[in-house]
Amino acid sequence: MLPCFADPGASALSLHAVAPAGLEAWCAAHPAGGFVRAAGFAAQPGELLLLPGAAGLGGALVGLGDGRPSAWSFGGLAQALPAGSTWRLEGPTDAARATLGWGLGAYRYGRFRAAPRPPARLVLAADALAAAREVEAVWFVRDLINDPANVLGPAELAEAVAALGAAHGATVRLVGGETLERDYPTVAAVGRGSARAPLVVDLAWRGSAAGPEAPLIALCGKGVCFDSGGYDLKPATAMLRMKKDMGGAAVAAGVARLVMQADLPVRLRLLIGAVENSIGAHAMRPLDVVRTRKGLTVEIGNTDAEGRLVLCDLLADADAAAPALLMDFATLTGAARVALGPDLVALFAQDDRLAEDLLAAGREAEDPLWRLPLWSGYAGWLDSQTADLANVSGKPHAGAVVAALFLQRFVSPERRWAHCDLYAWNDSPRPGRPEGGEATGMRAAFRALAGRFGTPAHA
Repeated sequence: MLPCFADPGASALSLHAVAPAGLEAWCAAHPAGGFVRAAGFAAQPGELLLLPGAAGLGGALVGLGDGRPSAWSFGGLAQALPAGSTWRLEGPTDAARATLGWGLGAYRYGRFRAAPRPPARLVLAADALAAAREVEAVWFVRDLINDPANVLGPAELAEAVAALGAAHGATVRLVGGETLERDYPTVAAVGRGSARAPLVVDLAWRGSAAGPEAPLIALCGKGVCFDSGGYDLKPATAMLRMKKDMGGAAVAAGVARLVMQADLPVRLRLLIGAVENSIGAHAMRPLDVVRTRKGLTVEIGNTDAEGRLVLCDLLADADAAAPALLMDFATLTGAARVALGPDLVALFAQDDRLAEDLLAAGREAEDPLWRLPLWSGYAGWLDSQTADLANVSGKPHAGAVVAALFLQRFVSPERRWAHCDLYAWNDSPRPGRPEGGEATGMRAAFRALAGRFGTPAHA
């Protein structure tokens, strides 16, 4: 159990969640009502008021604000309430949403220094266990993204995914060396310039209620553990956060973790391309031509557009098994961030129903996505006179769309496929979202999968 949660039997103070419309009724029914009125408490989202008791602290009020309750109203409580104190939600509150916000706000990256204080703890309600599992998965993803590149290279990322698979009875295969060169040539090309060898992680799992014909879900993740840009070198400011360029792989692994923990009645395959994009004697160069797993040749117009090269071989491999659903996750383009900012995942999908399922799940999970078009009119921008296609366009427009169109060339037209171009980082702290690595899109993707492929065996 995470340190921000407590068992149901733990002794705890009462935490009352109140909306402005119910505040006067609450004050009239509770002895501390006069104190609350005098303190000017207005029940705004996340507003916190400690209540006096006979022996000191008697409880607390948190505001929900008007409208639909949000997990973020609870996002600051684990750090704002007294260190190490234990709390129990009272009243008709959405325990799952409260648990999610509480747990996400409690996170602090602690590999190299201890947290300044222990978080306050929330007693886990029986109907909030699924939310607690989502919190655990977010902590797992955030830790991976926050690890600096000198301690999380391709081998370490592969080991983390392998350990995740072993914990859930999955079969995990690590592909490197000559086999990688043969089976995933573009992954090998991206990683060739680094002293740390590239790897592909191939995880396979089947739910306890899933037979051989159960739906196959395939997840692919871009795991560039550090991106210098290669010979098309990034400027220093753009390189500063490139330890997070494996965020797509971390999110894909987080989705896989949730699928396995929930024991969804599916077959699951997770493919991670774990590489470092460096400058070196063997690094790919501008205008090199590489051959992909699918057989298409690609002219390298820019060595800093390496993520799509990592993904294209993974997608071709996953697509060949005819999955019921194929998803990829990547910190792929700055253009997506220019268009949508850091919080919104740029979603591209060939299937309208799949897109709406993901958008609806994102709204429910408070983990939003926004659909952008796979606009075929731009497909010609990837034409090359030397190879079957180029990895970049010569035009300055629609970078996220063009990248998605590149990936689309490696997926069958009939496939239910979704591409998630995400940021995987919080630039500044907010309730429930501390600065640093973020599992952007993970909860939305899992909830969409759970809704589409049946009731989990362990709800």
